[in-house]
Amino acid sequence: MNVIFMGTPDYASAVLGSMIEEGINIAAVYTQPDKPVGRKKVLTAPDVKVLAQKYDLEVRQPSRLRDETVVEEILNTPCDFIIVAAYGQILPKAILDHAPCINLHASILPQYRGASPIQQSLLNGDEESGVTAMLMDEGLDTGAILKISRIGINDDEMVGTLFDQLTQVAADLTIDVLENFASLNPEAQNSEKATHCSKITKSDGKVSFDDEAVKIYNRYRAFTPWPGVFLDSGLKLKKMALEGYCQTYDAGVILEIDKDSVVVGCTLGKLRLFTVQPPSKKEMSVIDYLNGKRLSIDDILA
Repeated sequence: MNVIFMGTPDYASAVLGSMIEEGINIAAVYTQPDKPVGRKKVLTAPDVKVLAQKYDLEVRQPSRLRDETVVEEILNTPCDFIIVAAYGQILPKAILDHAPCINLHASILPQYRGASPIQQSLLNGDEESGVTAMLMDEGLDTGAILKISRIGINDDEMVGTLFDQLTQVAADLTIDVLENFASLNPEAQNSEKATHCSKITKSDGKVSFDDEAVKIYNRYRAFTPWPGVFLDSGLKLKKMALEGYCQTYDAGVILEIDKDSVVVGCTLGKLRLFTVQPPSKKEMSVIDYLNGKRLSIDDILA
C-alpha cells in the first residue's frame, strides 16, 4: 500500500506516526512551509516535517497546492490513498481524482465543519466528541462518511487533554479505515444538520461576568492556554472552576474569599478563581491580586 500523507501540526504527526509504525509505505509527505515562531521569529518546521525527516521520508512544502507544477508532481506520484489530517490547504479536484482522499476531521460530522471543532465541542458543553474519517470532495468537510469513532467528554475536560485523546483516536481510526477500506460503505452527510466553526482569534477569549458562569467556564476550557480568557480590563483568568450555575448574582461581585481562591458571581451561577494575570505582569494567586487592589467581599472584581 502506497500513501501520500498531507498534514501539518502535532495532531497530524500522530496520524503519520501510526502509519509508519504499521509499515505503510509513505510515498511523499506534504506539509505547510516552515514559519517564524515566537518573539525572535525563529523559522520553525511543522511537527509533521520533523517526524517525516526522522524517518527519511520525502517532504514537500508547497505554498500553494493548486499551483500547476505542484498538482503535476502529485499526479506523477503513484499512490493508493491520500490521507489528509489538519493540512491547512484545500485540495483541487485533480488531486481528489488521483486517489481516494481520506480526511480525519476531529468532530462527529456533519457537526462542526471547519477550523476549530475541538474547541467548539467544549464551548457548547457537549458530552461526546469524536473523529470522522471521510472521503474528501470539493466542499469544506462535506464528503461522504466512512467511519466515526466517538469518545465521551468529562465536565471538566480541557482542550489540551481532549486534543490528546482525539489525536490517538484519529491515529487508530486511520489504520482501521486503510485496512478495511474495501468493506466500508461511504454515507452521504445530512447537510441540513450541518454546523460550522471558524478559526479562533484572540478576541474570542474576552469574557464578562454578565454572562452565565457555565458559558465562561466552557470558554476557559476551550481557550486555555490560547487565547486564554480575559476581562475587558485585560485581567486574564488563568485557573478557575465552576462553583454553581443555578442562582443569580450581581455580575462580578466577590462572594467568598478563602486562603487560595475567590468565588465571583455571574448573572447566573458563580465561578471559583485561583490564579489571574494582570496586564503586563506575571501570573499570580487571586488572593495576592485582591490584596494588591485592596478588594474584599462585595467588591467588584475587574
